[in-house]
Amino acid sequence: MSDSNTVLPPGAGYGVVVGIGLFFSAFMICLTALQARYTAFSPKSSEEFTSASRSVKPGLIASGIVSAWTWAATLLQSSAVAYKFGISGPWWYGAGATVQVLLFAMLAAKLKLNAPYAHTWLEIVGVRWGKTAHLVFMFFGLATNVIVSSMLILGGSATVTDLTGMNTIAACFLIPLGVAIYVVVGGMRSTLLCDYTHTSVLFAIILTFVFTVYATSDKIGSPKKMHELLTAAAAAAPIPGNAHGSYVTMRSKNGLIFGVINIIGNFATVFQDQAYWQRAIASRPASTVKAYLLGGLAWFAIPFTFATTLGLAAVALRGDPDMQVLTPADVSAGLPASAAAAALLGKGGAAALLVLLFLAVTSACSAELIAVSSILTYDVYKTYINPMATEEQILRVGHGAVAFYAVVCGLAGLIFFYIGVSMGWLYSKANKWGCIWGSIAGFAAGIIAWLVTTSTLNGGVINVVTSGGDFEMLAGNLASIGVGAIVATVTSLIWPDNFDWETTRAINKPVPPSTKIDDEKQDDESDKKGHEVEVKGSSIAGDSFDAVEEEDELDPIALNKAFRFATWSSVGLFVVLILLIPLPLFFSSHIYGVGDLTGWVAIGIAWTFFSAISVVIYPLYESRHALMQIFRGVSKDLFQKGSGKYVPGPPKVKKLAA
Repeated sequence: MSDSNTVLPPGAGYGVVVGIGLFFSAFMICLTALQARYTAFSPKSSEEFTSASRSVKPGLIASGIVSAWTWAATLLQSSAVAYKFGISGPWWYGAGATVQVLLFAMLAAKLKLNAPYAHTWLEIVGVRWGKTAHLVFMFFGLATNVIVSSMLILGGSATVTDLTGMNTIAACFLIPLGVAIYVVVGGMRSTLLCDYTHTSVLFAIILTFVFTVYATSDKIGSPKKMHELLTAAAAAAPIPGNAHGSYVTMRSKNGLIFGVINIIGNFATVFQDQAYWQRAIASRPASTVKAYLLGGLAWFAIPFTFATTLGLAAVALRGDPDMQVLTPADVSAGLPASAAAAALLGKGGAAALLVLLFLAVTSACSAELIAVSSILTYDVYKTYINPMATEEQILRVGHGAVAFYAVVCGLAGLIFFYIGVSMGWLYSKANKWGCIWGSIAGFAAGIIAWLVTTSTLNGGVINVVTSGGDFEMLAGNLASIGVGAIVATVTSLIWPDNFDWETTRAINKPVPPSTKIDDEKQDDESDKKGHEVEVKGSSIAGDSFDAVEEEDELDPIALNKAFRFATWSSVGLFVVLILLIPLPLFFSSHIYGVGDLTGWVAIGIAWTFFSAISVVIYPLYESRHALMQIFRGVSKDLFQKGSGKYVPGPPKVKKLAA
């Protein structure tokens, strides 16, 4: 879209990127100051900065997961596949990227059981398999972060440019600027709080679009009208590979291919991204599994409902005077959503989508900043440069790493922009060497299969355009995950490591609590009754989540039970979302009637409300005591004598059997 055709002026782009960015930075700085004064958690602690003292409750973690997994592509590309494949696109986009988060609940449970004090997943790799494995997996981990960050910045800046005409280079560097400010000041907890505020606004705007399209708009206004318009669009331009060319069928061959690509490609994006491990590390042990299952289910509603709304609306509004004519390049760039928003609500719709996309990009970007900062601090600086680093040095490096990676994000996004990459292009017996060579072989096989398929299907031409095809990407993804999995699995079965997890449980483990017993009474009392053990809150706990609670929640029996629950739940949901629901609909070649589409839309709306309650209302409820503590502190500072500043209470005492 050229500058002359933008819906909003360039000033709107700068206003959103700079104005809203700095507003949220100031807002988060104020929240961090309130937290430091009125609660037990201070961002001056490196553990608080990196892992939020491992004390965060499930609702806020779930909100953070939703926010970190909601990219510009989540909103734009889900709408683009709806535009290209019909109703199957939003389902395959949502389900294909939800199952990884659900399955990650198993890893989160094992993390709390086998390495409860680790800062990064790479620390576990280093302790278990040594330096070589640590360096190899660090390469792949950081590569994942760089690619994800590039796509975030590229997608965000390209969208701002398309909607406002704002300079893309300026957007690439200004978008991570405001994010870096509040991440440096508040660390992980600030990131999660910002995730929460962004997620709240995100659901509000999505629901606004939903009710506009399916209830109030004079252009569509109901599922019935939507069905009529989609039927007419299919009659005029049938979709190749869809049953009867229809938009309202799950029988879409290209939609199914996209679903397979989406499922395979997103495993590395989640499992190798420190941002998702970071949230597992920051969560309370007893609620980690709950947070990931809740977050995964809540996230599904975003691409599914959003794309079923604006993606289909872009098809339904073809030929409308207010609707932009979309070229294949526009669709690849993810523009159907913005075109539909502008056609439905004019500049207000375009502005709302701009704010929505900006919040999605900055929130996911903050997750990448704190994630890479943790890797650079603990896996590079503390491991290879200064193993005896002090608390102050670790914190200083953490701050510097955030600022450094913010610049890298801008540069990487810029590089991807100039080479023409669009948004559409983009467990105990495991054997050490099998996993190392499996990663390398999988990587090599994926690249080879991708490029060979590109060359074969495109007459020897390999470039950004030809390499972005569905079959080309499918070949690369299948080869990469297949070869890597075969090498790692076969070697682990032939030469199992039988690893003892006690070494990883010792990573960063705090000094055992001191025991104070009256020597004069020890001999008499110890045989008669339990004695008292004073437990001091460690640096990783804080008084709001003390060592007694932490010890209870790290009970191996409870954590193994949580792992079994996570396994059955996540695998069960995988079967439902990927097999039981879409495949029968695919093979039946059923064309949705008006009632079918109405029910489909109603499920999406209901799921969206469930998600909003789970990650917007529930975190407020579970934090009610902390909110009241802050409120009382502020009230005392303002209206009463004395200070409202938080003062730690006496240490809790745990009764232990003699």
